[in-house]
Amino acid sequence: MGIFSLKPDPLMGIDISSTAVKLLELSRTGKGSASYRVENYAMEPLPERAVEDKNISEEGFDTVVQAIQRVVNRAKSKTEFAAVAVAGPAVMTKVISMPGGLSDEEMLDTIESDAEQYIPYPLDEVNLDFELIGPSEKEPDRVDVLLAACRKENVDSRIAALEEAGLKARVVDIERYALENALLLVVENDPEIDPEETVALVEVGAASTTMNVLGGGKIVFTREEMFGGRRLTEEIQHRYGLSYEEANLAKRNGGLPDDYEVELLEPFKVEMAQQISRMIQFYYASSTYGKLSHILIAGGCASIPGIIEHINSKVGGHVTVANPFSAMSVGSRVSKKALMNDAPALMIACGLALRSFDSRR
Repeated sequence: MGIFSLKPDPLMGIDISSTAVKLLELSRTGKGSASYRVENYAMEPLPERAVEDKNISEEGFDTVVQAIQRVVNRAKSKTEFAAVAVAGPAVMTKVISMPGGLSDEEMLDTIESDAEQYIPYPLDEVNLDFELIGPSEKEPDRVDVLLAACRKENVDSRIAALEEAGLKARVVDIERYALENALLLVVENDPEIDPEETVALVEVGAASTTMNVLGGGKIVFTREEMFGGRRLTEEIQHRYGLSYEEANLAKRNGGLPDDYEVELLEPFKVEMAQQISRMIQFYYASSTYGKLSHILIAGGCASIPGIIEHINSKVGGHVTVANPFSAMSVGSRVSKKALMNDAPALMIACGLALRSFDSRR
């Protein structure tokens, strides 16, 4: 995806989520997924409300900048260029039909002149980009074009945070397409998945759970529900009298009282499995795409011990944890054990890091 691209440079992926800043840097020695190598990775937790509704809050800006600086220092990366992603209601994408044979400049002029048809914001308030998909199936003399637009304030805040931290933004992508890049890599590396099959990726984030269905190499179905790991964090916080940050760290690192697993964790796993089951049922009830051959679980909650068994008991089929690094080698500065544990939470960071090798940007 060439969304909001600036110019090509070797770069690291920086995923600014609602709970953490995640850094990932890849190198490549040849062609194919096995040629990738994880050179650097680091994660830094963010306090509550630093990022709200997928956007850096005004009061959280300095905190996000400091978190970026810490992950860069911890990773000891020498790369100064980065790819980040935007998401949320301020981001929109739309496939439009245009006459064939237009140059990029002519396409942009046409899109801008007809912007009111496509974009619900004034043109001077958005960053606009587009990518040619190919000939239209319905009209051979026309082409399909993917149009992407985002409120400038959402793009600018991420670019400003990177620059304040000493980095330079070279790509601002859309989370959905970064996720798609990483998901394609997961499918390619799993010998049990046929690339022609229909696969679901369920990402359980802090505030929401998103289900993306991949068919024919593209995301063909998306659904989001307001359920996420923050619910468990808040229950830990209230039960044990911890701050939000302390509860988040305890959830990740352990050390909670003996009643935690029975009283809080087990009910959360049951609820998470039920939520995913309902999303899959909705997919089958409302979509014309095929039966799901595999269900991949991503996000920090995918690393909860026993969660895959809970989900499998509810939905059946082939349920596994999404791991974009399964075929990659790992650099000497990276703890492979820690990387594999964090792998399902690094899907977007991985998709962004892969942009370093994208000839289209």
